[in-house]
Amino acid sequence: MLYSKVHIESFGYELAPNVITSEDLERRLEPLYAALNFQKGQLETITGIRERRFWDEGFSMSEGAISAGKKAINNSNIPVENIGMLIYGGVCRENLEPATACAVADGLGLSHGAHIFDISNACLGILNGMIQIANAIELGQIKAGLVVSCESARQIVDSTIERLLRSKNMDMFRKTIATLTGGSGAAAVLLTGKSVSDSGHVLQGGVIKNATEHHKLCRWGPDTGIPASGLHMMETDSVGVLKNGVALGIETFRDFRKELSLSEGKPDKIICHQVGSAHQKTILESLGIPKEKDFTTYQYLGNIGTVSLPITAAIASEREFFEDDDLVGFFGIGSGLNCLMLGIKW
Repeated sequence: MLYSKVHIESFGYELAPNVITSEDLERRLEPLYAALNFQKGQLETITGIRERRFWDEGFSMSEGAISAGKKAINNSNIPVENIGMLIYGGVCRENLEPATACAVADGLGLSHGAHIFDISNACLGILNGMIQIANAIELGQIKAGLVVSCESARQIVDSTIERLLRSKNMDMFRKTIATLTGGSGAAAVLLTGKSVSDSGHVLQGGVIKNATEHHKLCRWGPDTGIPASGLHMMETDSVGVLKNGVALGIETFRDFRKELSLSEGKPDKIICHQVGSAHQKTILESLGIPKEKDFTTYQYLGNIGTVSLPITAAIASEREFFEDDDLVGFFGIGSGLNCLMLGIKW
């Protein structure tokens, strides 16, 4: 995929208000730790995550997405009437129907001619949404588009802790430790065409690859409502996800460099989907990318699913991690397995 007319105009994000430390979760897990002879501090040691954030109970996904979307619009010079597409890309959605994007579009006051829909693809939803909007801009169908997401980990973490306390089982802990890394937040990315703005960051292109033979490695369900009407369960083969995800990442990175004709040493900076310390170390070493080129937030935000990469990019930009003309790689991988890498000239 190569683009010639698409800019990333602005970001917006919303942090959930309740800070939940790994120590907080371990206090709730004390009976499990006693049964398995665990020492306190294991959760942070294994994942590298000190804390994550939760929304208040009953908080709606559209509310977070609207807040992030408003910030993205306010951070741009784009009139809301020029936004011709809105995509909600979260794993967490409010109903099977209608699309959560409908509530967000209403809250943002988008025009009645805008394309409004949801995309669901594990942790890649926002990146997939960016591609759909970029394609529409490139084809001249729209002038600008907004992709938003809001994720909530409170309910699945709470139900997972209840399961662990009932089972006090090591195998169950292995299958659910990835769930305990989950955080909450909202993010939005506004993309524009050159016809309406030339002030943003240039989306040069990207590559998508899959390894769907591994689609059973991580599962969360059964229904899509947040809060859920029934019992949610999430289990992850963390070792399998890391091993096969890294293999897919290596293959995707090779094709990404070829597609964008990158010279030695490129990209200059990267933002990866935020999983934890083991994933970061392994993927960077496998791709031959120095740690100083990467910006992370998992230590204090945890894994916020689709929100993790764009919220990390927004914070990195605020903290002046990027320099003018940097070639920045957005590297995402999600359950399924799917991998998507985008190149942006900052």
